[in-house]
Amino acid sequence: MYCLKFNHNMNQLSIKNLGKTYSTGVKAINNVSLEIGNGIFGLLGPNGAGKSSLMKTIVGLQPADSGAIIFNGEDVLTNTTFIKKYLGFLPQDFGVYPKISAYDLLTHMAILKGVTNAAERKDQVLALLEKVNLFQHRKKEVYTFSGGMRQRFGVAQALLGNPQIVIVDEPTAGLDPEERNRFNNLLSEIGTEIIIILSTHLVEDVRNLCAKMAVMNNGTVLACGDPACLIRELDGKIWQKQIAKSELEHYKSDLHVISSQFIAGKMNIHVLTDKQPVNFQPIAPTLEDVYFATLNQVKA
Repeated sequence: MYCLKFNHNMNQLSIKNLGKTYSTGVKAINNVSLEIGNGIFGLLGPNGAGKSSLMKTIVGLQPADSGAIIFNGEDVLTNTTFIKKYLGFLPQDFGVYPKISAYDLLTHMAILKGVTNAAERKDQVLALLEKVNLFQHRKKEVYTFSGGMRQRFGVAQALLGNPQIVIVDEPTAGLDPEERNRFNNLLSEIGTEIIIILSTHLVEDVRNLCAKMAVMNNGTVLACGDPACLIRELDGKIWQKQIAKSELEHYKSDLHVISSQFIAGKMNIHVLTDKQPVNFQPIAPTLEDVYFATLNQVKA
């Protein structure tokens, strides 16, 4: 059994009034401010919300137009190499070299990340391959891996070099339920010792993993806090009713409908309001209700 080690440091990432507008005129990051410490921080939002733009700016893949990003006391927008020494990054899509085994490719990446001691490097590579359940495939060429296996390999490379901050962008996309659970368990295991920023559009991942979260859309942070506290703010304000699909627009015109979905062939709607609407039933709020209410900018 190989052993993974992380430095037990208190880390702090401060994002202050960050702004980024692309040449197309799209304001990808709009005055974003966040305080993130050790643990798993969920950045939740639909595709195109600006999550990936924020991640790329934090890791130094693109400059910001305004604001500051301070990691452990250092402004990483002016000192762009500082955060990279402590960073693990798993982007949404990443390429791999053809004709090279998982073990050899991880070893090569470990050298690039500054793991110069050969014995330490070997131990870390084997430990990570074991952690992501690829140990038995370590001699296979990575380009032959399935999508899920390749994603797990990406997790392993992100954890090389004992990073203090790990950023994962849509990490469970394309993973089957078993692989997703394995990935989430791995994050939970290391998430108390370092900063992990989990960027996703899947509410379930944030609900299962994150002690702190933010909801983002159109480049703006719309809500931020402890998921349990955000849910409690909706206590006594969420109501449910089963309706015919043809009635949906009618209810939308009269009430703050925050979500609608088919359950067992019937349409169920959730409404946010302080007073119980006629023929609606009260329901305990969930993180999905927080998410949809926030995106719909509905205020109770």
